[in-house]
Amino acid sequence: MQNVHNAVRAAGLGNQIKVSTATYTGLLGSSFPPSNGAFRDNVRGFIEPIMRFLAQNNLPMFANIYPYFGNPSSNLPYALFTATRPVVNDNGRQYSNLFDAMLDAHYAAQARLGGGNVEIVVSESGWPSSGGPVATIGNAGTYYRNLIAHVRGTRGTPLKPGRSIETYLFAMFDENRKPGNEEERHFGIFTPNQQPKYGQLSFN
Repeated sequence: MQNVHNAVRAAGLGNQIKVSTATYTGLLGSSFPPSNGAFRDNVRGFIEPIMRFLAQNNLPMFANIYPYFGNPSSNLPYALFTATRPVVNDNGRQYSNLFDAMLDAHYAAQARLGGGNVEIVVSESGWPSSGGPVATIGNAGTYYRNLIAHVRGTRGTPLKPGRSIETYLFAMFDENRKPGNEEERHFGIFTPNQQPKYGQLSFN
């Protein structure tokens, strides 16, 4: 990362190309409530120098945020952005969706390693349309539409309010030959034959 960053700067592209890497919620040893977010002890050895590098160079961290893998069946509206009232009260911060709670847990974990000001870009988020009890076309469509509306707005999260959240959907197409659990083959917003699964999603 340091070498790539130095090469980008030497080419005069430092303001156009940002160097980073991705993390995910599985690296957190604690994530509830969000303010207790902390990286596992056995990953701090490589996360901490990365965090210092990002903080020193004003670079973002990427994080994969998947409410689907956060036990959504226990409170599906909380995972799908359809809860009508806050579900979690964390020292006065009210959380009505699991996406914000997971993202803020990452921010809290970063702050413990000196990365409190490192912006997080959500490099992956999605919901499968098949392969599990709550993996349905209806739930996936609801998640994608509500996620897009949420991150395009300027509410931000309870810990980082007043900002939109740069977010990338996973994935473009279903991966019908992907090994592993059945649900892993159904995260696309398009089928393998390029047909949209959820109608017209608005990205503007």
